[in-house]
Amino acid sequence: MTIKDLQPANVFGIFHEITQVPRPSKKEGKIRQYLLDFAAKHGLGVKTDAIGNVAMFKPATPGHENAPGLIMQAHMDMVCESNNKDFDFENTPITTIVDGDWLHADGTTLGADNGIGIAGALAALTDDSLVHGPLEGLFTVDEETGLTGANNIGDGMIQGKMLLNLDSEDDAEIFVGCAGGVDTTCTFAYDRSMSPTDYHFFKFDISKGLGGHSGSDINAGRANAVQLLARFLWALAQKHELSLCEIDGGNLRNAIPRAAHAVFGVHTSKKEEIVAMFNCFAADVEAEYKGLETTLELKLETADRPEFSVDSDTTCRLISALYCAPHGVISMSRDIEGLVETSTNLASVKMLADNKILVTTSQRSSVESRKWDIAHRVEALFTLAGAEVTHGDGYPGWAPNMDSQIMKIAADAYEELYHIRPAIMAIHAGLECGLFLTKYPGLDMVSFGPTLQNVHSPSERMFIPAVDRFWHQLARIIEKVADLKD
Repeated sequence: MTIKDLQPANVFGIFHEITQVPRPSKKEGKIRQYLLDFAAKHGLGVKTDAIGNVAMFKPATPGHENAPGLIMQAHMDMVCESNNKDFDFENTPITTIVDGDWLHADGTTLGADNGIGIAGALAALTDDSLVHGPLEGLFTVDEETGLTGANNIGDGMIQGKMLLNLDSEDDAEIFVGCAGGVDTTCTFAYDRSMSPTDYHFFKFDISKGLGGHSGSDINAGRANAVQLLARFLWALAQKHELSLCEIDGGNLRNAIPRAAHAVFGVHTSKKEEIVAMFNCFAADVEAEYKGLETTLELKLETADRPEFSVDSDTTCRLISALYCAPHGVISMSRDIEGLVETSTNLASVKMLADNKILVTTSQRSSVESRKWDIAHRVEALFTLAGAEVTHGDGYPGWAPNMDSQIMKIAADAYEELYHIRPAIMAIHAGLECGLFLTKYPGLDMVSFGPTLQNVHSPSERMFIPAVDRFWHQLARIIEKVADLKD
């Protein structure tokens, strides 16, 4: 069985087309053109704004012109993570695999976050059997690396009063709130010198961690490859003179780093001691993550002597800061049981071309003051370590509205179809809804979607039966809104 055999055929057919269109964050030109061609093919009204967002419009079914306008919203870009470092996300389609009730990609992220939201919206816009009021689709750019599209949405891009964000990942749950977030970046300047000739050099490599979404998976206790790397290097540095030549880990601010590596040297007389320390460290990590990180690999191999190394002072400050940096859940919500309130993600460390090392972190909280509190704690730590620290603009949270009309409609639609009252939830991940409210303060919004697991990692997969429920819930919501009077 392939994706083309799956039901509902209209949704999976469009989703398959989307998987064939490369769409990394900030490089959405191909998926934007796909959307514009789709609108032209199906006779839909369409407009774009300066940042690259696309909006589509379909007039109401005759007799339902006075219903509230309903907007279906999803983002164009996808997180690009692969088990194959040479996979070209800018030019290569995603290969999908049907595995029982699950759909996943062949060694890469699937892009169901948020390709399935786009597919659902496009299917609704082209289903002439649906009775609907004024219907809109809004497709934003660069959600994954900065919420750029939502933050810069053009004037007049949407007209509706109700919005369905199709970017959630749990069947039978409706989200009415989300955390706000901010990025904190820390830059170390270092002096470069010739690497010592009497040292033995190693490459320490961590790979195949679970990784995952730094919001929805932050409480799962998964390994942070950057922090494990720092932990081992710090332990070595307490006993031996260390020559650090290369360090790299993580890729995305909103993904838990699942891989990292470093090239370092110690005096040739200490070679066997380092190997013994590595073996003990690897055994400790295996025991600590037993039953959770089942594919995590740690390797220590001899490396060729690099030409240059980082000065010892910066090496010490960098490793200590990475080891000490907070990562994970900081506090839990007192209002919603089981909801993470505040967290921080040690996302990546990268060596830059100009003798600088960049550490990227991200903070989230549903409480604005606590978001900035943990961001400032990260700043304080890295400032003490001698780094130059900056914060991004951040994005606001979305406060729940328990009197929301569209929330009740969405919940009623699911219950009517499946005889289960969906849970009303808030999510620790960031959604674009909070930014929409800054420009369109009267919007009534909810977020929902089919079940996805392990998004932002090559283990991402989508539960096929939940897509059918997602589609019929979306269709029922559209028809119920069509019966309202604006």
